[in-house]
Amino acid sequence: MILSEYVKEQNELYKERHELTFDRIKKISSEKTVDGIYQPYFQSTASFLVLLEEVRSKIQSGIWDAMDFTEMQKINENLYEDIKEEHYKTSYGNPEYAEKILGAEIGKILSVLYAEMRAGIAYAFENRMDYLTILGELFIEVYNCFEEERTPNAQELRQIIYWYASDYCDVFLADRIEEQVLPEASFATEIIMKADLEDDRYLYRFGEYISENELGTARHLRNLPEETLKKMADVYTEGFRIGFINTGKDLSKKSVVNIRYSLGFDEVVRLAIENFEKMGLNPAIYRAASSVITKREHMKIGYYGGIANKQYEYDHRSDQALFMDKNYIERKLEVMKNTYEKNKEMAAQFAGPALIEVFGEKPFSPETNPCAYSYTDSMKELSLSFDSRSGQLVNQYIKGEERSFTIIAYPVPEIGEKYAEIFDEVIKINTLDAKVYEKVQQTLIDALDQGEYVQVLGKGDNETNLKVQLYHLNDPTKETIFENCVADVNIPVGEVFTSPVLEGTQGVLHVSKVYLDELQYKNLKITFKDGMIEDYSCTNFDTEEEGRKYISDNILFNHKTLPLGEFAIGTNTTAYVVAKKYEIEDKMPILIAEKMGPHFAVGDTCYSWSEDIKVYNPNGKEIVAKDNSVSILRKEDISKAYLQCHTDITIPYEELEEISVVTKHGNKIILLRDGRFVLEGTEVLNEPFK
Repeated sequence: MILSEYVKEQNELYKERHELTFDRIKKISSEKTVDGIYQPYFQSTASFLVLLEEVRSKIQSGIWDAMDFTEMQKINENLYEDIKEEHYKTSYGNPEYAEKILGAEIGKILSVLYAEMRAGIAYAFENRMDYLTILGELFIEVYNCFEEERTPNAQELRQIIYWYASDYCDVFLADRIEEQVLPEASFATEIIMKADLEDDRYLYRFGEYISENELGTARHLRNLPEETLKKMADVYTEGFRIGFINTGKDLSKKSVVNIRYSLGFDEVVRLAIENFEKMGLNPAIYRAASSVITKREHMKIGYYGGIANKQYEYDHRSDQALFMDKNYIERKLEVMKNTYEKNKEMAAQFAGPALIEVFGEKPFSPETNPCAYSYTDSMKELSLSFDSRSGQLVNQYIKGEERSFTIIAYPVPEIGEKYAEIFDEVIKINTLDAKVYEKVQQTLIDALDQGEYVQVLGKGDNETNLKVQLYHLNDPTKETIFENCVADVNIPVGEVFTSPVLEGTQGVLHVSKVYLDELQYKNLKITFKDGMIEDYSCTNFDTEEEGRKYISDNILFNHKTLPLGEFAIGTNTTAYVVAKKYEIEDKMPILIAEKMGPHFAVGDTCYSWSEDIKVYNPNGKEIVAKDNSVSILRKEDISKAYLQCHTDITIPYEELEEISVVTKHGNKIILLRDGRFVLEGTEVLNEPFK
């Protein structure tokens, strides 16, 4: 692979430091100068770093490209085997095990250090001599504190990692931002466009964990007709293009698109890159972050391979809690500001992200690890402040009213033995006739526009009883409350949605089982008062307190409350029937699941950062319900208007007793009864059930 000039220059600058660093680490892997309880930790971690340097050398020399599949696969397994589920109980990556073996405070800190060393896997495959040197120097500095059988105090170690994160923020975070807006900084693009995608070996060149999902996906795509691959790429890129048209945004002003996907879909991504280039867009394809400095919790934002152990990722989601303080947050914001300012011309040309999501993995419900770091209340406040201020900063350089996105999803082989059949069904779902849905959904909207509020009632064990207050139309002949969503940015087709009026919105939202951002929730129950979350619970854990913390961390994102930012009715009964047929309801991604019943999003509205752009439905009516009493605060204090989160929660059709619209005169228009559409003109949506 050809290295960018920047990386070549950095490697040359770090060459001497790199040699000195790894000469020292090689000695650590066998020497015995620390207390016996710490010796295995430092020796094994040093050996891991030596393995990374060996991989980097193979990449740089070209030896890697000549290796056979079995050799590459073995190295990949060696790099990830320690944190895999079968070994995790005795891994230093497990904070509980590290604390048990190495002591309470010191064990937790060394587990964070171990996780940070694992970020070096990507650096080795990108031949980042500079990055590996920085990691190695951090490791040596911590090791030196333990030499001559000395045991340092926790504060000493915490300070070392704090200054590492603070000092090198302007390297790792700055580079991360530039990877977002500078296509030439993309390591992955060259692999996608130049590698032999017929040869499984290309997957191991990315430096990600490669499981049977990535291998199976790549092999399945090779067996699909070229026209099918082209159809998959076309619906994906056209969704992005049409998104600009439908929202009145000028795509011609843009030159960069960010592609995010899971490895294995590279053949489709290659075709998509060619499509985007015809639109004048060059791809920026950055890796999902793994460093404590750049990652966002456990979420994978970017391209990524398999996830070797989701519990490991979850346990280390809050590692910043080891050292977070106000100065560090200010430092990150300063680096962001300087980097965007330096690249402001390219940032202005950033069109937005285009995502290919995957689904079908075994649903993951994490265990509580009492030894993993978590944020204190003051840290939660700092984190929320950072999210708000960084969101404003990004919007200053990449304006929300000028950017768009698209998102589509496909299954992976883990979904089951009928994977090939399910994959074909999902292609059909993703390419359903939008014109048919446009007409039916307009019928629903015509009824909804008459309403003062919508009543949603659960059936049987489902305790949902929710009143959703609707926006008041001043001129129903020209205005509408709901958007007629016909598969542009949000593929597949099949929903009508609005920003509810918060005041008057109240009641209980309940769903028996749902999968949000790769985490499973059992009996999720949220109570709203005047559109704001008042209470919440789930039954994932033994205690109610653990369930509340789980929801607070991963749905409320540490906010004390969130507004109901969106109410929608999904109309894609075809997707629903496919899910039932193959018994994959719990594996459907929210992207498709939200089209399989009514859904409710907590957090920002769908129109955040672009509320003032006029948007119209296909029938010419302007969509006017875009703000609520939280988002409208942008006109007074923007820091109070945006929450930087939006989580969709769907109630499946079979858990619904009724959805009805109540007019200002008290008349009730029933849209769904007993999980079926009953409004005249929408009966065609029931056809798949037959």
